[in-house]
Amino acid sequence: MDFYLDPVRHTGRPQDARREPEELACYDLLDDLSLTYDRVDHDPAYHIETCHQVEAVLGAPIAKNLFLCNRQQTQFYLLLLDGDKVFKTKHLSRQLGCSRLSFAPEDRLPELLGAMPGSASLLGLMHDKNHLVQLVLDRPVLEHPWLGLHPCRNTATLRLATRDVLERLIPALGHEPVVVDLPEDAE
Repeated sequence: MDFYLDPVRHTGRPQDARREPEELACYDLLDDLSLTYDRVDHDPAYHIETCHQVEAVLGAPIAKNLFLCNRQQTQFYLLLLDGDKVFKTKHLSRQLGCSRLSFAPEDRLPELLGAMPGSASLLGLMHDKNHLVQLVLDRPVLEHPWLGLHPCRNTATLRLATRDVLERLIPALGHEPVVVDLPEDAE
């Protein structure tokens, strides 16, 4: 099956209005904050192989976004880490001081982050008005000059300056991140 990827990196929001409201809300937020961003449109990107193709056009690594919860489903976490990094829950659970983590139920993703499965994104925190989701950043993500994020839909990927994300976007979202150091070797 062919994967459609627009070979052009566009600046700013799309001109067509045929986008989902959740995606348009992401562009509205970024524009309201006067943040500069680039965009690449593509077919749904569910796998790291297709994300690497998008990264080549985007000129930035795409952060892996994992929507997690504790066993009781009373604490929710959005973890951003490098796309190729292997994730083991025990390392994160230990650093956060919580019970064993697992992937959160998919039906909570639209409710808490305004995103569909495969589209979790830091930008979705704008929908978490009750601050039920804790933002967690793996330190190596912060070392890239650019950060690739989906606008709550995995049919586009945005490139933002990591500095803008840390200094302007995250404060505007009202979510204080927790920075962790997950091991490179997941053994």
